Amino acid sequence: MAEILLQEKKGEGVLLLTLNRPEAMNCFSFDLLALLGEAIREANFDTGLRCLIITGAGGNDPQKASFSTGADLKERRTLSPDQVRRFIFTIRSVFTSVEQLRVPVIAAINGFAFGGGMELALACDIRIAARTAIMGLTETSLAIIPGAGGTQRLPRIVGIAKAKELIFTARRITAQSALEIGLVNKVVEPEKLIDSAGEMAHEIAQNGPIAVTQAKFAINCGMDAPLSVALPLESKAYEITIPTKDRMEALTAFAEKRKPVFKGE
Repeated sequence: MAEILLQEKKGEGVLLLTLNRPEAMNCFSFDLLALLGEAIREANFDTGLRCLIITGAGGNDPQKASFSTGADLKERRTLSPDQVRRFIFTIRSVFTSVEQLRVPVIAAINGFAFGGGMELALACDIRIAARTAIMGLTETSLAIIPGAGGTQRLPRIVGIAKAKELIFTARRITAQSALEIGLVNKVVEPEKLIDSAGEMAHEIAQNGPIAVTQAKFAINCGMDAPLSVALPLESKAYEITIPTKDRMEALTAFAEKRKPVFKGE
C-alpha cells in the first residue's frame, strides 16, 4: 500500500509527496487518503521540514499526467451511503490538515486536477501548474457538489462570483486561465514543474522557519476575522518571533554582512 504515496527529500528541509496511482489518474481511495493523512501528521513533527511539495505521478505526457482526478469512482460505486459519508468526512479532514500544516505547502499541478484533486490544490498555500494542466471543480456534472472544501476555499481565492461560475458550470479551465484569475501562482513548462516548485520551496526554506510558520498562522487565521481581531492576532504572532535565536542571528548576520544561518530556535 505504501507505494501509492511516494516520499522524497528534495534538498535540505524540503519534502516531495507524490500521489502514485497513475493507472487510476491518482484518484483518491480510502487507502491513499489514509497514507496522505499519516504523512501530513508526521510532517507536523518533523522539526527539520521547511516546505512540502505535493504532486501526482504520470510524467510529462499531457495525455497521461494527472495531479488527481478526485474520488475513486470505481471504489465509490461499491460504497454504501454511510461509507460515502465517511469518505467525505475523511477527505475533508485530510485536506484541512494539509491547509493547517505548520509549514508552507506547494501544489505542483502536473496534469488533470478535477474534483477532489482540485480541492487538494486549493488546500495548499501556493499552486504552480504545468502549462498543459487542466483543472476544475466538476462535481455538479455528477449531480453532487464539492465536498472537500471546494465551495469554501475557491471563493476565498478567486472571488465569489467567479467561484460560482466555475462550480455551477463544472467548467474545466486551462493553466493559463487559472493564472489569469489568480487560481494558480505560476505556470511553467511540464518538464520544469518540479524544479520550479523546488526552487520556490528552497527560497522559502532559506528564511526564518519560526517566522514563516507564524506568518502562515497569521494569514490563515486572520483572513476570516475582522481587522479588529486580525491585527492583534498578527501582533501575537510577531511576539513569538522576538525572543528567538533566529531573530538575533539575522541581526548579527546583517551587521557582519553575511548570510544568516537559521536553526528554528
